[in-house]
Amino acid sequence: MLRLTAVLTCALCFASAPLSLLHANSKPNITKSTFGKTTDGQQADLYVLSNKKGMQVAITNFGATIVSVKVPDRNGKVADVVLGYDDVKDYESGKAYFGATVGRYANRIAHGEFTLNGATYTLAKNDGENHLHGGVRGFSKKMWTAKDVSTGNRPALKFTYVSEDGEEGYPGKLEASVTFTLTDKSELIIQYAAATDKATVINLTNHSYFNLAGQDSGDILSHHLTLYADKFTPVDATLIPTGELRNVKGTPFDFTRAEAIGTRINQSDQQLKFGKGYDHNWVLKKNKVGGLSPAAELYDAQSGRVVDVQTTEPGVQFYSGNFLDGTARGKAGKAYNYRTGLCLETQHFPDSPNHPHFPTTTLKPGERFRSTTIYAFSTK
Repeated sequence: MLRLTAVLTCALCFASAPLSLLHANSKPNITKSTFGKTTDGQQADLYVLSNKKGMQVAITNFGATIVSVKVPDRNGKVADVVLGYDDVKDYESGKAYFGATVGRYANRIAHGEFTLNGATYTLAKNDGENHLHGGVRGFSKKMWTAKDVSTGNRPALKFTYVSEDGEEGYPGKLEASVTFTLTDKSELIIQYAAATDKATVINLTNHSYFNLAGQDSGDILSHHLTLYADKFTPVDATLIPTGELRNVKGTPFDFTRAEAIGTRINQSDQQLKFGKGYDHNWVLKKNKVGGLSPAAELYDAQSGRVVDVQTTEPGVQFYSGNFLDGTARGKAGKAYNYRTGLCLETQHFPDSPNHPHFPTTTLKPGERFRSTTIYAFSTK
């Protein structure tokens, strides 16, 4: 088991002194503060990674969750560009997966069931008749163990969690980790790894909701999006892929060139009706299988902020915040209304265990699951 690096044990504020054994005298660093207690009394912590450009990323060990991403606009004004909460109890009770590490299987599995090596496994049906984001208490609702793995001027935190055999119905004891690294180029690098003692399925992602104008700045419909994909996976009425890989050309799903998200989102299209907007998986054009390739570029003209996404994953789920309805109150009590945030979840395809022609999500004993996604922030 990985052990937590020695840290300051006193209650600290958001901008507290750096953790021991870190780069206390350099601007790139990590600080730690308390983030409240869960309903069963577990203490959650908040870690803030900072670089020399003034970018800060706050992450809690509850759900290995990104709580905030603070970056400057074209004029140097800093804003928090992801949706989230101010206290761990809201993450514990919340249902939107703000910023969470999602697993053991991100996205949906049809009818909460799959067959592997001749055995059928039954999972929780927590999204109508389907299984969603790892079940009732998936990875997003677990307390992870944190360790400082910083190198040089690159603050980094590694979170680990052991998912026991049978948890949420999944086979195999899975030892999982996710490492967050912040670079001086304002790149947030997320690296996932896992190993199992029994054949299982795995699909890990981060579920941050972005609003590059600021997390309290209205909807995201004027954001311009590019997706490096010429196909997507159409879904049925319950958002399960049909198995088809459909060309985006001539459809509202064509983001091969930058397009404002609101331009076609309300068109009369069956797929948009099923998703109540965009809530689909795009099939990325890969430079190299298993290697990093461009996935998306998101641009907000108001602030000038840009985030470029690269990933080793074969797909990206673009979700336009269609189920936000103002009932979730986030940081400083802000009501997150309809389409005030969007997700770019790098992933394997939804329901892959039930579609043999999709890239496999099977992990076997002796193998090592690895996945990397980079969110690079800039302005123009």
